[in-house]
Amino acid sequence: MSQWTYRLISDGNREMPAVKSCVTCGDSYCRTCITPHYTDPDLERHQLQDLQQQEQQALCTEHRRELEFFCRTDQTAICSRCLLHRHKGHDAIEQVPKSSIVTKGGVPPPDQLQFAKVSPVSVTLRWSPPEGVPGPHRYNIIRRRGQDHCSLRTSNSEVEVTGLHPGQKYHFSVATLSQDGQQSTPIERFIHTELPPPDNLTVAADLSGVTVKWTKPEGVDQVSYLLELFREDQEEPLKIPVPEHLSVNFITASTARIVWQVPTEMQKTAHGFLVSYRSRGTAPKFMSTESCSTDITLLQPGTDYTVRVYTELQHGGKSQPASTDMSTGITLSELLSELGLEDQQGGKLTLSSVLEINSYTLSDTPPQGLHQLPLTFLKKLIMSNLKARNTQCSQNQAMHSCDFREDNVDSDAMNPLDVITALFHCADPFLQQEMVSKMSVCQFAVPLLLPNCDTKKSTLMLWAMRDIVKNYKPHSGEGAFVEGRIVELEIPMVSFVRVGKSSLPKSQTLNRLLSNSSQHSEAFIHHDMPCGDVPRKISNGLVEVSWYLPSGNKNIDIFTQPVNIANLRGDSKSFETQVSFLCQTSAAVFIFSDDLEGDDLSAFTNTEKKAELFLVTSSQREDIVDKLKETCRQHNVKEEHVIVRKKRNESEFVEILRLLVKDFVESNFVKTNMLNLPYTAQQILVDENSSECRNARQNAEGISAMVKNVVEFKEEQLPLHGAIWKEISWLEKERCVMRKANREQELEDYRSSLNTKELELREKQHQRALSEVMAKFITGISQPRKERLYFLTWLKMKLDTLTRQNLSTLRQQYKDCCSENPQNKEQIKKLDEHISNCSLGPEHFFRELGQVYECACSLPQDDLARQRVQNFPGLCAQMLLDGFPVELVDGDASNIPMKWISAVLTELHQLVDTKSRILVLTVLGVQSTGKSTLLNTMFGVQFAVSSGRCTRGAFMLLMEVSEELRPALNSDFIMVIDTEGLKSAELAALDTSYEHDNELATLVIGLSDITMINVAMENNQEMKDVLQIAVHAFLRMKEVGKKPICLFVHQNVSDMSAHDKNMRDRNKLVEQLNEMTQAAAKMEKKEANTKFTDVMKYDPDKDSYYIPGLWHGTPPMAPVNTGYSEAVYELRENLIGLFKSDKEMRHRNAEEFKELTDSLWKSVKFENFIFNFRNSLVADAYLDLYTHYNKWEWAFQSEMNKWLIAKTTVISNFGVTKKNVQISQLQTTLRDMLHEASVKLDGEQQKIQDNLQQYFKQNDNKVHLVEKYRQEFCTSAKNIRQQTEHSVRQSLEQAVEIRKGMEKVNTIKDKQTETIERKVLELIKQCKERGTDLPEDELRGEFDKMWTKSMSELSTIPLQQTDVHQNAFYLVMENLSAKSGRVSEILSQINLKTSGQGKFTVKEDWFSSWDDRGKRILSAIRYADKTHFLQNKQDICNDMITECRNLVKDHTDAMKRDNIDYSDTYIKELCKCIDDKITRDKISDECETYLKIHVIGFAARDFQKAHDEFRSNNDPQEHLKRSRDTFLDSFLARFHEEDQFLKKAKQFSEGFQYYVSKHLGQAIANEIKTGDGEVIYNTQTNFQFAVLKQLLEEHSFEKYKKYTTSYEAFVKDSIKQHTIQRMFTSGRLPQLQKQLLSDIVSKINHAISSPAGAAGRGIKDFIHQFCSALQDQLTIPRDAYNKFLFLLILLSADMDQFTSNLKEFIKDMEESLTQDYERRISHKDIIVRIEQLPSKPHDQLFYYVSGCGHQCPFCETPCNAGCRSHTKHESSMHRPEGLGRYSWVDSNKLVIEICTTLVISDCKFKNFRTKGEWHPYKQYREIYPDWDIAGDASSEASDYWKYVMKEFNKEQAEAFKAEPADIPDEWKRLTKEDALRGLKKTFNME
Repeated sequence: MSQWTYRLISDGNREMPAVKSCVTCGDSYCRTCITPHYTDPDLERHQLQDLQQQEQQALCTEHRRELEFFCRTDQTAICSRCLLHRHKGHDAIEQVPKSSIVTKGGVPPPDQLQFAKVSPVSVTLRWSPPEGVPGPHRYNIIRRRGQDHCSLRTSNSEVEVTGLHPGQKYHFSVATLSQDGQQSTPIERFIHTELPPPDNLTVAADLSGVTVKWTKPEGVDQVSYLLELFREDQEEPLKIPVPEHLSVNFITASTARIVWQVPTEMQKTAHGFLVSYRSRGTAPKFMSTESCSTDITLLQPGTDYTVRVYTELQHGGKSQPASTDMSTGITLSELLSELGLEDQQGGKLTLSSVLEINSYTLSDTPPQGLHQLPLTFLKKLIMSNLKARNTQCSQNQAMHSCDFREDNVDSDAMNPLDVITALFHCADPFLQQEMVSKMSVCQFAVPLLLPNCDTKKSTLMLWAMRDIVKNYKPHSGEGAFVEGRIVELEIPMVSFVRVGKSSLPKSQTLNRLLSNSSQHSEAFIHHDMPCGDVPRKISNGLVEVSWYLPSGNKNIDIFTQPVNIANLRGDSKSFETQVSFLCQTSAAVFIFSDDLEGDDLSAFTNTEKKAELFLVTSSQREDIVDKLKETCRQHNVKEEHVIVRKKRNESEFVEILRLLVKDFVESNFVKTNMLNLPYTAQQILVDENSSECRNARQNAEGISAMVKNVVEFKEEQLPLHGAIWKEISWLEKERCVMRKANREQELEDYRSSLNTKELELREKQHQRALSEVMAKFITGISQPRKERLYFLTWLKMKLDTLTRQNLSTLRQQYKDCCSENPQNKEQIKKLDEHISNCSLGPEHFFRELGQVYECACSLPQDDLARQRVQNFPGLCAQMLLDGFPVELVDGDASNIPMKWISAVLTELHQLVDTKSRILVLTVLGVQSTGKSTLLNTMFGVQFAVSSGRCTRGAFMLLMEVSEELRPALNSDFIMVIDTEGLKSAELAALDTSYEHDNELATLVIGLSDITMINVAMENNQEMKDVLQIAVHAFLRMKEVGKKPICLFVHQNVSDMSAHDKNMRDRNKLVEQLNEMTQAAAKMEKKEANTKFTDVMKYDPDKDSYYIPGLWHGTPPMAPVNTGYSEAVYELRENLIGLFKSDKEMRHRNAEEFKELTDSLWKSVKFENFIFNFRNSLVADAYLDLYTHYNKWEWAFQSEMNKWLIAKTTVISNFGVTKKNVQISQLQTTLRDMLHEASVKLDGEQQKIQDNLQQYFKQNDNKVHLVEKYRQEFCTSAKNIRQQTEHSVRQSLEQAVEIRKGMEKVNTIKDKQTETIERKVLELIKQCKERGTDLPEDELRGEFDKMWTKSMSELSTIPLQQTDVHQNAFYLVMENLSAKSGRVSEILSQINLKTSGQGKFTVKEDWFSSWDDRGKRILSAIRYADKTHFLQNKQDICNDMITECRNLVKDHTDAMKRDNIDYSDTYIKELCKCIDDKITRDKISDECETYLKIHVIGFAARDFQKAHDEFRSNNDPQEHLKRSRDTFLDSFLARFHEEDQFLKKAKQFSEGFQYYVSKHLGQAIANEIKTGDGEVIYNTQTNFQFAVLKQLLEEHSFEKYKKYTTSYEAFVKDSIKQHTIQRMFTSGRLPQLQKQLLSDIVSKINHAISSPAGAAGRGIKDFIHQFCSALQDQLTIPRDAYNKFLFLLILLSADMDQFTSNLKEFIKDMEESLTQDYERRISHKDIIVRIEQLPSKPHDQLFYYVSGCGHQCPFCETPCNAGCRSHTKHESSMHRPEGLGRYSWVDSNKLVIEICTTLVISDCKFKNFRTKGEWHPYKQYREIYPDWDIAGDASSEASDYWKYVMKEFNKEQAEAFKAEPADIPDEWKRLTKEDALRGLKKTFNME
């Protein structure tokens, strides 16, 4: 516990408190005595110090009071109460705490100064030597009484001072002297010499009285005597004068100052005062003092006290008490509790917590109680709302029920000043600074001295005001505008205070003083404002300050010079500290009072005042004039400085006051610089005195002090982000656009040189050591949070001031140069560049930090320099969380340091524990239209804007979303991106300005969820320019599946009803937007977009906002327009509402935002702005969806394949079990099957759709990333259904055609077979009738006779022979009928029978009439001569021929295997196959004709041969001949009644193995695709990666050659070989066959055991039922079925015996086939088995991994766009065109250019598609609109093919008769590991 200790020094009449101590003199002085130290030249050099607060000693255990005295009689410390009672009359001296003695200059002071002896004329002093310092010592002793003082020096520690006067007070100080003359801080004591008693006292008494006589004691000049009379029973004196004029000087919640005057009778008598105080129900407390005032501390807040003061004599006795009552105020903590701020006390309320997006800040309802009042005020203040101070709690009572009695006090009302004071006590320094800045913008008075009602201390709010920047134009001087921080400006201050009571409303008068006729000021809160009349609780003592700043317009300005207006709240008599401060800092102090007393102005005159005093009164007292004159005389106030209102009206009075202030300010040279106020504030705290603030300031000044010239400073201290970074940025962009490529240099060489230059620049950066400034900056931002924020704020302010000064100088130089030497263009240009580059702020240091990081990232992972920078991104991420803007786009280099930004966002994601979902809001608009101000007002943020110019680049800032609001917004943060203004005047002269604006607009729109288009209504042309840029950006976003929300913000709209009145204007705007959309769509080749709403979400009525102008009046005195704040608040509410309601909005986390930014920026750097991007996160999510979809599609196809096999089996079995079935019924069966197929397809398609729907319902963060692809996959499901339906229809129709073709053959065979069967039955009957057992030879003879006779009787009906060549020729003619006349001519000369022999060779003549363009086309083809062109077409044709040969072989194998005849559908299928291929690979009509003739030629020969074999095998006569032995065996068996069931059952079961063969292909494909650990065939991407990786490992040129020249054939062969190898190594083929065999055996056994085939029915019916049950599983050979039935009829078979034999056979067959499967497992066996399958597994797999089959039109790399329904083809692995056999025409060297490089270059191409005209690669989509070739600016993406080209350069050249390419040096350094890394990166396999 501590309190102020006053050292009292006599001025001759009375004792005054000491205020200063002189270190040189070693003494302390009161205000009067210290004056010579300011006026005497000899004393001015002395060092003065303030007297500091001392620590209190221990308390008295009895009285709980401070031990202020030492009783030498009892040798103990005592309090003042002990001195008056138990120690009364003892020898006691005053104590000074040891803690108050300090060391000065290293010389320790003496210790324990005591008065060993005191007499009337002498004093003996004794002290102890300094502790810890060996002797001897010398001491300086000073004795002082009033103005008289003397000194002596001694080596002793005890000295007797004589020659003193009795009864006088003496002050002694003792200091230690060092050998060099330095003196320690003295220790001090004072004492009264003893007053000798009167001599010769005699008393004579009689009945009426007493006579007392004495003589004057020696040594006493003037003396008075006190006579005390006592009765025997009374201890107290009879009468001692009572203290006069007792009053309470000031009172707080816990402290009160009590003042009184000494009774006149006691002025010459030694005395003191005893003070007692008590509250009701408590015991009184006492304290003693010798002064006429005392401070009572530790009072209870809100309590009534009674105070009594007694006069006490030195040697006993006290007077009657003077008494008064007082009430303490409320404590700060109690008031904060009322306001709901109890948890925020002590600076715990932060800026970030105020800016948090929560439900309360979004609510517009008035506060419902005091606890909501502060935050509501803050919410409005942060938005610069002038109504913030008018905030009050909503009234729950209706007006008609209000009670108008005087005691009806609103408990929820609080004075706004109390609210403001409370908030400043709770706010941290940065929120305080923001509050002051916002109050200044609103032209509110801001706190200068902030009082603390608990401690009675005031705090100078210097830090809080540091960020206020003002500009004005004084009327004097050159009339130039002055701009600067308000604390740095020299402005006179005029203060206004109140003493006692005043009928004049001071604050309201000040507002009128600052107002003119057109602009009313409400700077100061006054009585008539809402709640302004509520009694203040904690804000009394607050000193507010406002500024009047002239605009330079004499008709508007009130004052011609700037002036500070200070206003002290409350009665100044209670606030001496504030009064003293104002008197010392102000040029004038205006005192408002109606009841001045004599000493009321003592506080104004007893200080070191500089201020002139003005008295202002409206008192109507008659003696007021005399009273004022007396006051002026007493306090040296000039009479002309007295203003009496008298009967003047308010306007006249204010005008007089205004004139006085104006005249005084303009004629007075006393100006105040607020930076000097801490030196004046002696007993006032300063908000900048914290250690964090001081340290941060020191660090920031260490940086700013090094800045002499901004431009030079950047070059020397921040070199990495200067010219080097700009050059790197240019290189990055040039790699994308290849604008400066030399036409004589290969593009890849040029690109390689760009990469080399970048590496060199990075190395150059690395060689530059970290500068001293950057080391200090890193140290500053590495400190704890509070000091870090201080550092950044200090640095910003310091650099801003330097920049402003530098800019002012440069502008003046520019102005002088333009006016005086306009012809010096070079100098003007140089100055213009300096002006552009003179800004310097923290963002430049963070840019440098980013470049330090990026430079280090180019080093190896284990490099120490790289390790040292790993914490840098975390520091920047923390800045984002602290609410600081971070630069996203470097405004000077127009580039994003992507590695740096990516690392920062990654660290951000980790810092918030991955809870980093972000919604993004951006603003676009013309420069200087208030975009940053709009955002700052809307959210209370502060974007980093360089001094002297507008925002450059783009800055991002995070605002946290509260926990309660996160579910509604589905977000953790809202990111606000502030952008550089479009149509910048600074960039207008550059050729790339439009490109720059497009880049910026496309980037920020691509990143944003909501984009605000800021439109200034007064500039229509600029508005159109901005809208054009924005429309292009929105259009590009729509093309990549993004359709952001757009809001139009029309600023500077004066009419608030503009929304209702501007419907016509909005309609016109929509028309303009539609026109711009159409124009942009045409430019972007997206003509389908015809309306603005096609590319973005925009409702003209709901999404247009009209905001009035920012200022209400004429700056600099204009406050923010209330309408502006209200409109911005409404806009903010609607924005948050959109964030809540739009369910399509994608909520990305920081990692996803990083990936989006990276992908978008890579795409945006291509100058044509037509791009398609998919970042790695989206790619991962897409791959996951694609993988799932592939599984669903595979299941779809597998199910339909099984169904189709079953139905084709039914068709092949048609008519087998049923006789006399009309073949026409087959068509009905086909219709039924097609209908069933449609239903089946619908069901399978619905399964895919359901799976998709379920997939997108899952709560997975990656699902929303592929939301835009949902429709694509839904469409793909529809397409696969349509394709499958077409394929099923075609297969069924083909099966029906084949079955129909077999009908005539079967009919003939059936008739002849029936004839033979009848003859056999007749023969058996004849032989049986003989009744004897005929020998077998005789039976055979009889059979031969019957057979010969029967065969001779049968008519010969040969099968019709088909001329396949003729049929095929007509089909070819039909297929080519739409072609030109030249085709007909060719066909007329063709002999198909001789065609298709030998090798097919493409001829040049076939292209001579190609679209009538002539042979010139061949020489016009880019990079290729005729040979290369023809070779390309030859390869295309060869691939088609190979595919057709395979197809022909499949059909001929099926004809032999299934015993089916030729069908014309085979030829049609071949023609369709070729037609499908040439839609992708264009060839001429002539080439197509010759190709089809060649293919159909060899196909017709093969089909003819297979047809002839079929005729031979199925000739009825020959068929019967081959069946002779079968009939013979049946005849003999029937005659001898032998059992032949098992033998015939075997014949009947020949189709079982075919079931396995039909289903084995699908089973193998399923095994390969879905087997354990098999991911190669899951997606096309996985497959391509696996193939390319395998090629890299095998390192075979021949395989690479086949891959690049015959991709489809290579892939098919690769899949086939992989399938064979997989079946061989895994040993799964036998298992698959056994599983299928088991399936069919199970089905057969089930059919046998089925109740439908039970006993009781005939065997013929059983066989019929049995075959019908298996008709969709087994192909039942017609001949075998007929023979079997014949045998059963012939033998009269027993049912039980037959079924038993059948089961036995099936079991044996299963065992036999199983053994056969297990035996045939060699590699050769597997090859044969797979090649013989009717459905090839590798063909099925190829369909799923081949994609759409399209290839790049330039390098022929396959499309891998993913989903089959994609509308654009794309490839992630383009390759050098030299690998595609392209070479330069002149040099014949292989071409190394890659498509991805060419499409961003200025190169051109020409071919038959361009009609022989050169066409820019950048506009390749005009020729190939279905292809997207993404420009590749990176060096890793195509490293794979660069490596391949480098490795096989010579082999490639030799193979294609070209010269080896000139391989760039960069390519030569590539390794196999680099190639693999590039491959993994391309396919996102890292």
